[in-house]
Amino acid sequence: MQQSRRNFLKLTGGSLAAVTLGSWACKTPASAQTASIPTFGLQLYTLREDMPRDPRGVLKQVAAMGYKQLESYEPKELGMFWGMGAAGMKKYLDDIGTTLVASHCEIDKDFERKAADAASIGMKYLICPWKGPQKSLSDFKRFAADFNVKGEICRKNGIRFAYHNHDYSFKLLEGRLPQDVMMEETDPKLVDFEMDIYWVVTAGEDASAWFKKYNNRFRLCHIKDREKNASGGNASCILGQGSIDYPSLLKKAKEHGMEYFIVEQEKYEGTTPLKAVAANAEYMKSIKL
Repeated sequence: MQQSRRNFLKLTGGSLAAVTLGSWACKTPASAQTASIPTFGLQLYTLREDMPRDPRGVLKQVAAMGYKQLESYEPKELGMFWGMGAAGMKKYLDDIGTTLVASHCEIDKDFERKAADAASIGMKYLICPWKGPQKSLSDFKRFAADFNVKGEICRKNGIRFAYHNHDYSFKLLEGRLPQDVMMEETDPKLVDFEMDIYWVVTAGEDASAWFKKYNNRFRLCHIKDREKNASGGNASCILGQGSIDYPSLLKKAKEHGMEYFIVEQEKYEGTTPLKAVAANAEYMKSIKL
């Protein structure tokens, strides 16, 4: 909408156009006024082949594509700050016009230090990316108890803790869904959740129903599309080319407390990761909420 307004003013001559457009906006019902997602991010795992070779160069390209937020992960050789250290990475991202809002990390190693480092540069979240399928619900209850502990460490540092799902937590185990167990057993004051929408859909679940069921618990999401008529798990594709109705889902997500919209892609048939990331950015800019 802002771009259209600038074009309108340019074509019709400054102040008169501004008055006309302002009058139109005032008469337009609030429900009819839509806007693009103001900021969206990228999970750097999407570029796991490119990032280790040239972290600074790749990050600069990503920022130029329009990604104003980044979510890191923790490659063993470089760490979540890609060999720059927390302060060094923040300075570099400030220089190129983007920011690190979160990171997936190994939560059972040096977590207190990681929380302090994340807080020192204004990050919002540390996230557990994986626990894997388990044999009993008691395992997921144990995870939830540990998430509360990690959430308290994050709280003391002024940041938040979250858990990122795959499809295994949406498969019945002892008559219940592990995702329900983890959400019920964690303290909302300490633990949030990052919904990987792709994996919820892959598990045959309705993502919008989960947003409604656990209002304000899903604060971050992973946005990756699923190939049409896909039968397996690894079937991600460029946004807008698959089967997931993201314009509708993301609107529902926002209504129920979603704050961070993070693009991710894991499969690249007929393209390269960087080209896919660029195409996904253009798709995100087109979504109206």
